Amino acid sequence: MNLDRAVLAFAGVMVLASVALAHFVSPLWLWLTVFVGANLLQASVTGFCPAAIVFRKLGVPGGCAFK
Repeated sequence: MNLDRAVLAFAGVMVLASVALAHFVSPLWLWLTVFVGANLLQASVTGFCPAAIVFRKLGVPGGCAFK
């Protein structure tokens, strides 16, 4: 798995987790979905992604999107 796929997988897991938490715990968890979506949009514009930095430090090999 490269860095690009790790970031996308992490974002997908966070969205699914926030939807499940919103359904079973509190609708306020939907703010996590908003945060993840805003972070993805910001990363597509600027190329800066905090999750990519963390995954890179964990040793995930680089991809073509986050250099």
